[in-house]
Amino acid sequence: MDNSNANTAAMAAATKTALVTGSAKRIGAVIVKTLHQAGYRVIIHCRLSRQAADALAEELNLARADSAKVIQGDLNNETIYNNLIEQAYQCWNRLDVLVNNASSFFPTPLGHITLDDWNNLVNSNMKAPLFLSQAAAPYLKQVNGCIINMVDVHAQKPMKQHTVYCAAKAGLAMITQSLAKELGPKIRVNGVAPGAILWPVDDGSKGEMAEHTKKLILERTALKRPGQPTDIAKTILFLARDADYITGQIIAVDGGRNLNI
Repeated sequence: MDNSNANTAAMAAATKTALVTGSAKRIGAVIVKTLHQAGYRVIIHCRLSRQAADALAEELNLARADSAKVIQGDLNNETIYNNLIEQAYQCWNRLDVLVNNASSFFPTPLGHITLDDWNNLVNSNMKAPLFLSQAAAPYLKQVNGCIINMVDVHAQKPMKQHTVYCAAKAGLAMITQSLAKELGPKIRVNGVAPGAILWPVDDGSKGEMAEHTKKLILERTALKRPGQPTDIAKTILFLARDADYITGQIIAVDGGRNLNI
């Protein structure tokens, strides 16, 4: 895109608003920054990382006044879904893009799976995206908006000892396609399926991914290297801004990992 087209696109996006769940840190924060740079007003959702979310909003508002806001809520609490979307809409009385980015990820080896594990992984990866999408649909229809779900390459092919996570992401993939049929023609619904972008963080209970596992994952990509959060963010920007005739699709951003999982 040349500079004149980029400026035109930024001007067109200047009144548009995007809500990104789980966006105070990591890939979510990069998505927010990328959408903001493209001219969107952004709503940063967080659960526990309020300080990081506020700092990010302050940074973006210094760059462009009244262009970033923060809402907080635990997506494990099913009673907040409608209210969270209502808060997002009331920020600027408009909602154009919902990015369901928030996600839990940890292993659940058979024999040690608990109901808490099930609820944690299913709530963030499948249940919340569905009910947030349902709540956002009336607002998105007003502006021919879109929903973008963060899926995973392992929604198609399972990863050992991650049965619950993979099942939840597979459910999200079907939700993405089902909603695309149900919400068209007013709302487009697509997904992004990352591969090796950022390694899981050690949360103090589930442990950190072993180095030999990371090496094996990269060896099984066609490009033999990890991707960057910007690879995901740019794909989401494309789906939000430039993909007017794309819906019901899940784009793998995985360096060719799905060729050799």
